[in-house]
Amino acid sequence: MTDANLLVEESELGGRRPKGVGRFLLLGLGVAWSLFQLWATEVGTLDPFRLRAVHLAFALALAFLAYPGRRGPKESIPLLDWALALLGVVGALYVVVDYYGITQLRGGIPSERDVAFGTLTLLVLFLAAWRVVGPALPLIASVFVLYALTGPKGLLPFSLPSWLQLHAGSQWSQLVGQLYTTAEGIWGVPLGVSATFVFLFVLFGALLDKAGAGRFLIQLAYALLGTYRGGPAKAAVVASALHGMVSGSSVSNVVTVGSLTIPLMKRVGYPPETAGAIEVASGSNGQLMPPVMGAAAFIMAEFLQIPYGDLIVMAALPAILAYATLFVVVHLEALRMGLKGVPRHELPPVGPVLRSGFHYLIPLGYLIYALVIAHLTPERAALNTVGLLIGLILLQEAYWAFRQGRGLGAGLVRGVWLVVEGLEAAARNMVGIALATATAGVIVGIVTMTGIGFGLTDIVERFSGGNLILVLVLAQLTSLLLGMGLPTTANYIVMASLVVPVVLNLAEKAGYAVPPVAAHLFVFYFGIMADSTPPVALAAYAASAIAKSDFWKTGIQGFIYEMRTAFLAYMFFFNPKLLLIGVSGWLEGLEVALSGFAGMVAFAAATLGFLHKPMGWLARLVLLLAALSLVTPGIQTDLLGGVLLLGVYLWQRLRTP
Repeated sequence: MTDANLLVEESELGGRRPKGVGRFLLLGLGVAWSLFQLWATEVGTLDPFRLRAVHLAFALALAFLAYPGRRGPKESIPLLDWALALLGVVGALYVVVDYYGITQLRGGIPSERDVAFGTLTLLVLFLAAWRVVGPALPLIASVFVLYALTGPKGLLPFSLPSWLQLHAGSQWSQLVGQLYTTAEGIWGVPLGVSATFVFLFVLFGALLDKAGAGRFLIQLAYALLGTYRGGPAKAAVVASALHGMVSGSSVSNVVTVGSLTIPLMKRVGYPPETAGAIEVASGSNGQLMPPVMGAAAFIMAEFLQIPYGDLIVMAALPAILAYATLFVVVHLEALRMGLKGVPRHELPPVGPVLRSGFHYLIPLGYLIYALVIAHLTPERAALNTVGLLIGLILLQEAYWAFRQGRGLGAGLVRGVWLVVEGLEAAARNMVGIALATATAGVIVGIVTMTGIGFGLTDIVERFSGGNLILVLVLAQLTSLLLGMGLPTTANYIVMASLVVPVVLNLAEKAGYAVPPVAAHLFVFYFGIMADSTPPVALAAYAASAIAKSDFWKTGIQGFIYEMRTAFLAYMFFFNPKLLLIGVSGWLEGLEVALSGFAGMVAFAAATLGFLHKPMGWLARLVLLLAALSLVTPGIQTDLLGGVLLLGVYLWQRLRTP
């Protein structure tokens, strides 16, 4: 197993590979969890509180059984992990068993037994999150717990400075009651989204991957673009965009696509660090691509109280612009290095590639239709698509077995096994998401309980002097810093709970009519960028392992490529028409898309220092001015930005070599 694949297995699937009974237990748990989620969605009558508790019970069990501790064995499951898994299951299922007593008999006032089980569940949850997603999230949640307990009426009676002490303080039983016996803590909206929308979409991606769609998308992009200048890099960008439509994981995207494209990029002349960095940027941006944008997007739709289908329509144009600009970037890099493409005879023919995997586009097309046109709920759309995909896998394997003379029975058996593997892979992929959302729910519950969000606006306004740009830069830096230790989903939840209300409040005071979705997508974009920002950049680790390149050089170069994503976040924040908000028709939409693309290209070329030829600082400053002009909506600013960009390009073309 390569270092990159090992990184994916340890970070997303758990690194433990027991044999014998342990292996069958993990397989059984994973399959049972997936089947439970399918059943719960199909029936649709399970109380949300109980559904979330069972969902977390499965996640806690797999967290200790599938993920070894830092020095724990990978080939066996020690007794301590069995005990921790059992305690986690007991703590989560207690609210299922005593659901009536918690919600009806005691009226929200926790008993001593409730407090005991709640305390147990919080401790086990923090331990599991530490093991699976790293120490940052449980440590941050612990700080919020301590904050809730401080104050004149709190368990910790000392008071913080007046500008920080925004509540009277809580006793332990009161805090546990808020976090464990209500739907405003562990069992809140983030975990609820994980237990409904997210699981089914992750299952869809896992089944599609097991069916072979990932390799088909890569081969298709390679066949179409391989002959062009820097063809493998362009194929990597397109393949990552296509793979990102069905996978919400940047690391998985980098490994799946990069395993084929990075060696090919090196072959045509890209240095190892550049090849790895291109895949870092393209793989990380996969989470921007609808219809599957990762768990954070589903939580965003729930926070905003808008249909998920509407959200992916708003997010579509920025995602396309991000990838279109990266396509231009890799072309400029190829032009600067004087690279060529791959000879056509060395590429797979387009026709046979399309015929071999065209059927993979059927479930993806249906999913987009169900969400955007038919306006089905995300759960129903995903459930229908999963059913369609399972049928497609069985038919595919039966057909291939018949063509190869192995018999329909053998094909169906293999198809069933692929489905089982997909069910297990989806469950393992969900462990980190479920734990991150449950732990982040603790933070959200405390923010709601203490009212810290209201006081934070005054603090930030005082610190920034009410300057909106400074507030956005602070939000950007905070999101990047949090992202060094938090997964994208948890990062978004923390930022959406604490920072987004502040940004919207100060934007209103500054006279900017910013739609809430623009602020939420703003912090979402920077949370995604954290995957490619050293020193903690899992996507860069994976890409450098495949490219056999220096991690720091790969990560820094990838971050430079990703700066266009940061600029794009500012563009749609100040010009919501890029989110197709307030666009009156397709002509205006085309103008918005072209001006946005021109601004992105100008910014990317300025950061690279190359357009048609290498540029000096004066030309780079002119391009930055063009990019900034194109941020502000309006005919005059668009014309100014376009003229400046075209002027620099023509000057480069006409300049004496």
